[in-house]
Amino acid sequence: MTRPVIGVIGNAYVIENRFPTQLVGRTNLRAVTEVAGALPLMFAGDPELTSIPDLIATVDGILLTGARANVHPSRFDTEPDPKHEPYDEARDSLALPLIQACVEKGLPVFGICRGFQEMNVAFGGSLHPEIRELPGRMNHRMPRLENGEIHPDPQVVFADRHNVQLTPGGVFSQLLGRDTIRVNSLHGQGILKPGSRVVTEGIAEDGTIEAIHIGGATGFALGVQWHAEYDPQTNPINRALFEAFGEAVRGHAAARA
Repeated sequence: MTRPVIGVIGNAYVIENRFPTQLVGRTNLRAVTEVAGALPLMFAGDPELTSIPDLIATVDGILLTGARANVHPSRFDTEPDPKHEPYDEARDSLALPLIQACVEKGLPVFGICRGFQEMNVAFGGSLHPEIRELPGRMNHRMPRLENGEIHPDPQVVFADRHNVQLTPGGVFSQLLGRDTIRVNSLHGQGILKPGSRVVTEGIAEDGTIEAIHIGGATGFALGVQWHAEYDPQTNPINRALFEAFGEAVRGHAAARA
């Protein structure tokens, strides 16, 4: 039996300061293949290279990955600041209307970290460029050494760092079978004001929004602030999310067939 296809968005990256490329992290591809049970298909996060109608006609689901670049502040009426760079405006231009199209057509969409933030902005929400600067918030960025360098051990960087309280009886609570989970944390931006159709489903200990779904969506439309793609092969929380995404994708493929 042919596996369903999940489109995985690419990110702009320049190699050796001269070769523009589109890249996708391998952990995202492994999560799609090994846990969601689908074929990952990388597509360019650039409207000059990717047609949304053609993409939606080709894939059975969309994975919006995390990325180094922040969503550009102009997308939520905020002045940009060089200290919050880099940005990937081409990805913004593709991802935001793509999310709206997925929800409209019932195509399963799963947003992780930047993808989670894009889902909020796509429906009129705003972001804070450095969530840790808000009063009472913790530092949600990845762990660093005393000299400021990123910790070299991925198991330390991606270790579970804080709890998330889920809405009792909500989509995530029912899916995961519990009301409290523990997750990793590797982000600077975070949701400031939820968008018009964005339903908050999970909140960290410091009040940071960590899990959402899109209200009224007929298909799978979930987003998480943490990096669920890192260890779904062994982490029961992240496994459940990717398995549910894969099930939704297979259902969409079967209905279309």
